[in-house]
This record gives sequence, C-alpha cells and structure tokens, in this order.
Amino acid sequence: MTSERARTSARSAVLAAVLGSFCCTAEPPAAPESLGTVDFPVSCDPEAQAAFNLAVALLHHMTYPEARRAFEEIADRSPDCAMAHWGVAMTLFQPLWPTRPSDADLRLGWEEVQRANELVPPTSRERLFVAMAEAFFRPDAGDYWSRITGWEAAARAAHEALPGDVEAAAFYALAHLATAPATGGTEHHDAAAAVLLGILGEQPSHPGAVHYTVHANDAPGRERESLEVVRRYLEIAPRNPHALHMPTHIFVRLGDWSDVIEWNVSAAEAALAHPAGERGQWVWDEFPHATEYLVYAHLQLGDDDAAHRAMTRLQETSELQPSFKTAFHLSSIPARYALERRDWSQASALPARPGAGLPWDRFPWPEAVTWFARGLGTIHGGDRPGAGEAEERLAALREAARRAGEDLFARHIEILRLELAAWMAESEGRADEALELMRAAVAIEAETPKHAVTPAPTLPAAEQLGDLLMELDRPAEALESYLASLAATPGRFNGLLGAARAAEAAGDTAVAAAYYRQLRERAVPGSPRPEVAEADSFLARYDHPDP
Repeated sequence: MTSERARTSARSAVLAAVLGSFCCTAEPPAAPESLGTVDFPVSCDPEAQAAFNLAVALLHHMTYPEARRAFEEIADRSPDCAMAHWGVAMTLFQPLWPTRPSDADLRLGWEEVQRANELVPPTSRERLFVAMAEAFFRPDAGDYWSRITGWEAAARAAHEALPGDVEAAAFYALAHLATAPATGGTEHHDAAAAVLLGILGEQPSHPGAVHYTVHANDAPGRERESLEVVRRYLEIAPRNPHALHMPTHIFVRLGDWSDVIEWNVSAAEAALAHPAGERGQWVWDEFPHATEYLVYAHLQLGDDDAAHRAMTRLQETSELQPSFKTAFHLSSIPARYALERRDWSQASALPARPGAGLPWDRFPWPEAVTWFARGLGTIHGGDRPGAGEAEERLAALREAARRAGEDLFARHIEILRLELAAWMAESEGRADEALELMRAAVAIEAETPKHAVTPAPTLPAAEQLGDLLMELDRPAEALESYLASLAATPGRFNGLLGAARAAEAAGDTAVAAAYYRQLRERAVPGSPRPEVAEADSFLARYDHPDP
C-alpha cells in the first residue's frame, strides 16, 4: 500500500506541477511523465496551454478520472476558458467502453456544454469542438446510442470543416469507431484507420492516433496491421495504465501470451496508482480490466497457479469502482478459470452476481457470463434442471439487454444461450438439434464484434463445436472446427488440445503430434494440467516433424 500511495503522490505532483506552472513553449510540450505529443491550441490564458495539452493527452489515453481533474483545474484557474468546460464534458462518457453515463453525468455534461457556450468560444474551430460535446449531452438527444450517433455526426462535420486539423481528425476517428455496427464488418475500422494513419504520418507520437489505431486493428483480419504503431504505444506513455494495457488487445489476437502477461502486470500495477471517483475513493476499473487479460493469458499457458493468484488478488481488493467493467470482470474471470480448466463442479457453484454493492440490474451481459458457466457446469455434471434454469435466465438477460438498446450485448448473450442449449440437446440425445444450435452460435459469433471489455469470447463457439463433434464421435469434422477456431483465436490451450485429440482419433498421428507439440512448447514448466502429461505421452510415442 505504501508504494501505491507513493505512486499516486508522484503522479499527482506531476499533474500539479504542469497545471500550477501553466508554462508554455514554442514546440508542442512533452509532459514530465511522457504521454505523447499533443498540440491543441485554445483561446484561453496563454499560460494554460501546456496544461490543456496534458489534459487532452490524458483524454486520448482514456485516463478519464485524471483528465477530468485536469480540465476542472484549468477551469478554476482560467475562468474564461470555454474549452476547459468542453474538456470536462468529454470525460463524462466513454465511447468505446461499456460504461454508460449516469443521469448525473448527463446533467453535468450539459451544464459544462452550456457554460462553454456562455463563454462564447472566440474561434469557429472551438465552436465546432463544443458542438461535438453538445450533440451528445443535449437533453433531447435521446438514448445512449442516439447520443453516440449525434456525436459522430458532429465530429464528422468538424473533421470536414477543419481539413488538416489533427485533433478534429482524431476525435472523428474515435467517434466513427464507436458507431461500428453490432452486426460486424470492418468498414468503420478501415475508415478510421485511414484517418489515423494520416495523423501518424505527421505526428507519430500523437496519443489519440496511436491509441485509436490499436482499437481500429482490434478486429478480425486487421490484427497484423500497423504492428509498429501498436508497439509504439508501449513507448510513448510508459506509465499510463491504459497505454500499457491497450496493445495487448492485439497480442491476444496473435496468441502472444508472454506479451499479454508482461504488459498487463504493468498495467494492473499502474492502475492502482490512478484512483477513480469524485474523491478518488475507488480502485479504477482499469485494474480488473488488466487482470482479466492477465488471467486469460496465464490460462492459455496452463499456468493455473498464476491465474488463480491474479484472480484472488482482484477478489480481495476492496473499493472497486462500481462500473460495468468491474462487474464484467468479477463475473468473467472466475467463469474463465473454471471453464478453461473444465472444472464443472466449480463452474456450477459460481455466485450469480459476484461483487456486493454493484447495480447488477444494469449489467445483463456480465451476469449472463456467470449463468453460462453455471449452466455448462450443471449440464456436464448431469443436472439438466439446473441447466434449464440457466438457459431461461440467459434468455431473460438477452431481452433485458435488447430493451436497454444494447444490441451488441444482446448478441453476445444469445451466443452463450445457444451454446448452452446445444449442450443440453446433446445430453438428451438430440444430436442433430445440438449441432444446429451450436452452428447457429458459430455463425452469430463470426458476425459479432468482440467488445473491448473482453479479451475473447467466454469460450469460442467454433471450439465448442469441435468439442461437441468429438462427443458425437465425428473427429474429422471436429478437427476442421478446431482449426477454424484456432485461426480466429490462435494459441488457445484447449483449441490446440482439441485439434491434437481430434487428429489422433481420426488416425492422423502426424497432425496430432504437431498440435501436441505446440501445446507442450507453450505450456509453462510444471503446469498442473493433466493434458500436458497427455501431450508428453503421445509425443514419446509419435515424435513426427511438423507436417
């Protein structure tokens, strides 16, 4: 705790020094703690310029709690600075995260927009930026997704009116990513990436351009684009929690588990030094976010002990920020820990709503993850009524997400429901129906974007289709499904295991050996998984070179 307080104190001192001095330079300033390069000229007190650039950099890094404090400090010190109020408003919604602004956030955002307009920004450029925030926060803007759509339209207008303006381009790219459809496709990602690469040609260390490029590439088929930009993010803000974490979205897609672990260890530690809440009373939800990516990677290496330690540390951390992200990770991490190890008894006993004090009625998808794990645990344990209860709850949670206008969340819940229903049908001898349900889950998952809150599907549908086909003694088809799953989610422990077992059952010992070898080479030394010993035993008998 002492070291965490020291980091918090040091970080606050850096921010205070920049805000307190209000010194500006001819060149875009570099903050004492590197956050990249931002040059966002505003018509405020000239001595506030350096502080404003720092606040915008924090906003681009989605370090929302500190960005808000920085903009508020500027507003206090420079009462006539309209853009400081724009900045406060922009920290009150998180367009690529699952968090939704509360009624209080919406009221405050509107008050800040009104204050910005009352101060009459003196340039048309600044008025265009204020109009972006106004589009989101005006009281008649509608529900959350209507607000996001309006914000994207205003950002597009600013970008078109200000050709060559780096900040207008960066915020438009972010807004365009935020409006990507729930039914998949990469059109928005492609368009945003093109805008961002234009910025990076001029300002290679711009935090928004680098950060949002990583988000643009967190999509099937784009994961190998601009890898040098992905790794650059690790350099331009080496102590910022979200900057340390964000490249691991791409590392997960590539199956680079050692990088996922290394950078999320650092991100989790850094997050503890960045409290959230009006009084800094919460552990920022970036800590559980980094922890889930960390646990997921440990599990893919068969390092169950390390995964358990990280999970337990989170569960024993008090004063977690009561947000969607926190709820998701408190639900998803223990579900993953049980399901990846196929501990069906543990899965069936998971609490439906882990984490006291969270507003669970607002979080149908996080709750659905737990019910899915409980359902799989009960069905594999022979408890059909228990699985039926879980399937019914998943259907109810899917409808709750739809009523809330959260189509992407509803699609993810429906995938879980279909997967569970498939296993229920298989347990009752309805093989054709089981395959139809699981193939429906595969099809929907292929067309549904992975949300940034999660490293991967709770269990890939194609991998489960392989498991189901193995249960039905159809190993050749199972192998095809495992290989399709590995193409989408490379390096997964159970995907490699499934491919090895399916190939062995189909009589192809060379292919089986290739996948057992990959499993063995990736697993940590001393892994407790019996499947690692299984790989050793097979390879002792069939040590073929890779086909």
